[in-house]
Amino acid sequence: MIAQSVAAIVADHVRLTVEAIDRMYLNVYVPQLQCAFGAANFFRKHRGQPLASSALMAPISRGFVAELERFAARHRLPVVTFAKGQRKDDVMAEHLRRFTAEEGVVFIGKAQERASVFRTLKRRSPGSGRAYPWIVKSTAMVNQYYIYAVDRDFGPFFLKFCSYFPYNAKLCLNGHEYAKCQLAQNAIAYQALDNGVLSCADPARLQRICDELSAEKIDTLLRKWLRRLPHPFTTADLRAGYRYDISILQAEFSLTQVLDRPVHGRIFFEQVIRENLDLGRPEQVQLIFDRRITRRTPGRTRTRILTQGVTPSLHVYYKNTRIKQYHKEQRALRTETTINNTYDFGVGKRLHNLPKLRDIGFAANRRLLKVERLSFDCILAEDVFRRINGPVEQAGQRASGLRFADPRIHPLWHALILFRLLPAGFRRANLRPYLAELSGCDPQTLGPGAMTYQLRRLRLHGMIERLPNSYSYRVTQTGFRAALFFSRTYNRLLRPGLAAVVPAHPTLPTPLTRAFARLDAHITTAIAELALTP
Repeated sequence: MIAQSVAAIVADHVRLTVEAIDRMYLNVYVPQLQCAFGAANFFRKHRGQPLASSALMAPISRGFVAELERFAARHRLPVVTFAKGQRKDDVMAEHLRRFTAEEGVVFIGKAQERASVFRTLKRRSPGSGRAYPWIVKSTAMVNQYYIYAVDRDFGPFFLKFCSYFPYNAKLCLNGHEYAKCQLAQNAIAYQALDNGVLSCADPARLQRICDELSAEKIDTLLRKWLRRLPHPFTTADLRAGYRYDISILQAEFSLTQVLDRPVHGRIFFEQVIRENLDLGRPEQVQLIFDRRITRRTPGRTRTRILTQGVTPSLHVYYKNTRIKQYHKEQRALRTETTINNTYDFGVGKRLHNLPKLRDIGFAANRRLLKVERLSFDCILAEDVFRRINGPVEQAGQRASGLRFADPRIHPLWHALILFRLLPAGFRRANLRPYLAELSGCDPQTLGPGAMTYQLRRLRLHGMIERLPNSYSYRVTQTGFRAALFFSRTYNRLLRPGLAAVVPAHPTLPTPLTRAFARLDAHITTAIAELALTP
């Protein structure tokens, strides 16, 4: 059976659900060397140079590049110069197919990219007029060295070093690859999905592994490979405190729901995309991300539908953060929150803030699914509303609709609410006095035929059901909820709301009354200004 409801697909047709950190792009830097003052102190106070100048940086850079080249020659590693526009992941995939070791460097790539560097400007002393060098921060196109490697615990990753002072680096890893490595080490059978897991013999253990990926383990990965790879800082520099630290540039938090049939994924996206184009509106975005949005909130909140081939994807934006939802390999529903700036959520960028970001990312994924389920369930509820209000026919028996605005129907709803409390059900004779009292008429005017008609009407609409081998009825769950909704909506919302806005009914001033008065005044003014009055 093929499910047609978003709620039914998520509830009944998901074989495996995994929440995991996906890709992480991390900044690896020496904190003391990120400003001109710190760079000057490095050369003057730490290395004892009389003047701080970019000329002192060149020998370090040449030595670092030479050491990288010797490392590649010693380990017989390919050195690839990336072409402009070339996808580096494709190059890695090609080399990875030929890589047979359990752990090690796969190849070294080189590309010219813009980076933050230091330059020297010539300044003159106001007193003596003598020129002296002054370090300033700038940007330049420099060689970046990509070291693609495989770790026993983390799988494929890369570490990118800038070849110029202060030699900042970038670390890119994948939480799903980490999970696959841990499953293999624990001899847990699984079937891989591109950047995910399709099936697992122990789903609970898989989720625990994903939950265990911590900031401490990521830091351990970096320290391990910094010891193995060339880097520009000496032992004396490290002892003086010039050590690499980690901050978060980009973090992806994914919720993967593997579906039992591809058709359910297509149905899900057809329904969700049709009914959720308004997800990018501020009121929806602040619900998904649990953040207050005002006119001063930077960036655009929007929804985009992108199609690659025949596969659509849904994108929701908030500041620098994006949620992407797509049908992965036609097998799984992937909901993915990408945080590009932790300050969007008032969280620092240092790696120790990872637990807070996990909570934010995973909660956003869950809220998006909840909003989608609610929005689609509202469509189903509209169909139910129309069926209740319209005529019905079953097995040759017909009955008129239970129309919402019909004053003769509301006594029936009130009676259903009362009879829901009777454990043994109710009979036709029980309905007559209640219906007469609620209708304000004499019970003698309601004959057996009228009562039979009302019971058949309620039964054919599914509001009540007959108890086996008896003349008694009981209120169904659908009937009880419909009775509560119709009676409360009519009595608590529709009647007082209309009394407040209809001019013929004088009422005390309320926010609703004032709002309608302002609207009416603006419309009247606009009509007069456009000379539309007869």
